[in-house]
Amino acid sequence: MKIVLLIFALFFTGTCFAQDADINNFLVKESLLKNSKLAIIAADSLDQPLEKINGTYTFSVSGFTQSLTFSDGVALLPLPIAKSTFVYIKHQNDSGTHSKLLYVYKKDSNLNPITISRIFLIIIPLVIVVLAFAFKRFIYIALILFIVWLIFSYSNGLNISTFFETTFDYLRNLV
Repeated sequence: MKIVLLIFALFFTGTCFAQDADINNFLVKESLLKNSKLAIIAADSLDQPLEKINGTYTFSVSGFTQSLTFSDGVALLPLPIAKSTFVYIKHQNDSGTHSKLLYVYKKDSNLNPITISRIFLIIIPLVIVVLAFAFKRFIYIALILFIVWLIFSYSNGLNISTFFETTFDYLRNLV
């Protein structure tokens, strides 16, 4: 009987002090060291940093799997950013997939990560196609605009697979 009570006590105290350490939202900022690296900050739904997050979490950064070590809610991406680029950061846990598409603008030695609303990835090509069908004279201009948009996106790290993955993640989270 004592063993059953001991096991019950251990189980009860283990669940009472368990920490909810899931990352369901995150912010991306420039590292405080100004070393051309990005810092991922675990946050709550109101974008307030969560300092209780510690440990190793798996993220996908532009298609590459990275194990990031969080300390007081902050982890650094290991590779420096050499030029302005698109970065797609995704984290998957039990509560779903959490992702962000960023355009990291690099000027001199400063990084400025700009979060891109994924609705624009749907709206921009859709507007170009609608205008091309609405105005027959606009077809060639629309085609040129679409090619320029594709070249800009691809040259800055947003390839077709990342485009579709970002769009489908966004649409899946809407439903």
